[in-house]
Amino acid sequence: MSKRGEAEPQGLSEAAEPLHLGHRERARQRFLAVGADALQDYELLELVLQIIIPRKDTKAIAKGLLARFGSFSGVLGAPPARLAEIKGLGEISGTNLKIIQAAAQRFAKDKVTPDLPILSSWSALIEYCRSQMAFNDVEQFRILFLDKKNRLIADEVQQTGTVDHTPVYPREVIKRTLELSATALILVHNHPSGDPAPSSADVQMTRQINDIARPLGVTVHDHIIIGKNGHASLKGLKLL
Repeated sequence: MSKRGEAEPQGLSEAAEPLHLGHRERARQRFLAVGADALQDYELLELVLQIIIPRKDTKAIAKGLLARFGSFSGVLGAPPARLAEIKGLGEISGTNLKIIQAAAQRFAKDKVTPDLPILSSWSALIEYCRSQMAFNDVEQFRILFLDKKNRLIADEVQQTGTVDHTPVYPREVIKRTLELSATALILVHNHPSGDPAPSSADVQMTRQINDIARPLGVTVHDHIIIGKNGHASLKGLKLL
């Protein structure tokens, strides 16, 4: 038996395939003519789905995914079990979407190169953090460990929690900092609710880490909170 929604039904009219092929070719030519930035989310998602779902009209599937998950990034970040609920998208196709997400995350990570000061490209840093965390369904706390020239030594997930809480232990953060001989930190965590506004607990925890780090010559550059609807910087908000 085929995976749900992925196999072409037997007996499908031979005349139907050229119609799909013609639409696919027009979609590809539009992409080549105007570029990705000119395409609506459903158009770009449709092109992605055309790669992983052969011999099927993918426009309706693309629109169904966007209606369920709200945005292109939301679709790629959706859990496999929820992707499988979409009519026309089977287990294999859902897995292939997660592979594409992983490729996009790797692309964003490569922009945060260890050879350059990480603070020299703030937009690349935010893009990377969003690609990694914005659509997680539980909170995740990660640390970017930097050397004295603010180059990336390591990027590590320290804790994974629930939908609205991640336990963070400031002394464990500093212990790992000293193990890596890092001299600066950027703290990052996500809010699955979508709202990146810092809570009082976020601010308190950041100040505790900073208070322990400062006498040891370790600088906490920022604590960035990532949400589906944007990001917040505690330093930018003058809370650090």
